[in-house]
Amino acid sequence: MFDHLIGLSMLIAASAVFVYYTIWTLFMPFVDEVHPLHSLFPPRVWAIRIPVILIILFTTVVGSFLSVVMIRSNRKKALKAKQKKAS
Repeated sequence: MFDHLIGLSMLIAASAVFVYYTIWTLFMPFVDEVHPLHSLFPPRVWAIRIPVILIILFTTVVGSFLSVVMIRSNRKKALKAKQKKAS
């Protein structure tokens, strides 16, 4: 039951972010600059900056994780080869 609640809340959050970003990037350029709706959204330049920052952050985290895994794997292989050679 708890897993379904977490899954549903994640789905709702992802949908809300998608709808907000879609309105911000696709519909707000056609609304007059003086309209009060513009106060609900950041400047348009952030529509590009935010995804770029997230992509850079994501690739950095994934690359770091893969590097750590590869380094540990090579250390284990080297240790096994060293033990086999000593035997």
